[in-house]
Amino acid sequence: MHFKAKFWLQFSLLNLLIVALLGLLMRYKIGFEFPFLNQKNLQHSHSHFAFAGWISHTLMVLMVGFLEKRGPSPEASGALGVTKKGQGLRIALYNKMLTANLICAYGMLVFFIIQGYAALSIAFSTASIFVAYLFGYQFWNDLKQVSSEWLSVNWFKAAIFFNVISSLGTFFLAFMMITKNIHQNEYLASIYYYLHFQYNGWFFFACMGLLFHFFDLKATAHPYLKKAFWQFFIACIPAYFLSTLWLNLPVWIYVLTVLAALFQSYAWFKLLVVLAKIKKGYIDNYPFFLRYIILFVAIACSLKLLLQLGSTIPALSQLAFGFRPIVIAYLHLVLLAVISLFLLFYMYVNHYFYISKPIRFGIILFSVGVFLNELVLAVQGIASFSYTIIPRVNELLFGVAVLLVSGIAITTYHSIKKVKIPPVL
Repeated sequence: MHFKAKFWLQFSLLNLLIVALLGLLMRYKIGFEFPFLNQKNLQHSHSHFAFAGWISHTLMVLMVGFLEKRGPSPEASGALGVTKKGQGLRIALYNKMLTANLICAYGMLVFFIIQGYAALSIAFSTASIFVAYLFGYQFWNDLKQVSSEWLSVNWFKAAIFFNVISSLGTFFLAFMMITKNIHQNEYLASIYYYLHFQYNGWFFFACMGLLFHFFDLKATAHPYLKKAFWQFFIACIPAYFLSTLWLNLPVWIYVLTVLAALFQSYAWFKLLVVLAKIKKGYIDNYPFFLRYIILFVAIACSLKLLLQLGSTIPALSQLAFGFRPIVIAYLHLVLLAVISLFLLFYMYVNHYFYISKPIRFGIILFSVGVFLNELVLAVQGIASFSYTIIPRVNELLFGVAVLLVSGIAITTYHSIKKVKIPPVL
């Protein structure tokens, strides 16, 4: 029994399209008159569905795909006591968990729009956390069958660890709401705790595990590769305080935070140098648009880490946290330019879908939309420092949202529809 990754990834693309459509609707409400639906509820639906329905779902599918490719051979499976029947049961279990995660995601999508934070939306949100726990437990156990020489294993274990501890932020938020003892600083710190360990922990480390898998990286490839993992892992925990620099942190925590930002930047650029050296020419034979996408992702991730480092300067930190366009630009830089584009790259570079000309056009159009979104938000944010209003900025952002929806709609349609693959001559 084989895991049908393509089937589940079709849901991924459809879910990304829904995320983009919600973003388009929110942009329309800001730029034009649309009295229906609550903007705050739309925002909650957009963010929760993006995390659970698009990114987490896709990561789980691709990580199970990793197990199929890097797991033991049938002969080794028998030696480990893993029968074909046992493998089939595990695939069936993963299918059930993916189904449960999608049910939770669609539940959040609908009920956050209808009622905001209320009984049903919170129930689906809480259920998705327990699905993540079950997936993490099963996947961690199954990783024991993968040779430790594959460096992806540690990245995936760290991703699961950060996914689990990120939920502490949501449980603390729930506790404050139940007890009706809400303090603004603690409330924001809990939200940033969850966000940090999701996108800098679960999302980033899982993507790095997939990247190392794509490059076929083993511990013997270069001595720095193992060090890079530990540098990122150790730095990720104190790096949380980068999101809370607006608090009056003790000096020792501030120093630790600065060191974490420096550590991550050093580790990233050192890793890029090492990969360029040991994998020179590795992607030269791939289609141009995929090489362009992975370069785009690398530049975006580099910019993200440099912005983190810059935010340790108190004056810059106050500016960044004080202006909403800057915060939105940063979040979209991480979630769109780094995570989402990387996941699209990984899907198509691994031939989960046949790459047609419309798909190439759709992904390039989507990436152009991502770039323009960051550019307009950055200009708006910088202009807001001097309280300068950019004319027609909301209309511009709506136009960019149309590009994003168009790009992913084209990609999704041509990936899901049945195509007759031309024979190889």
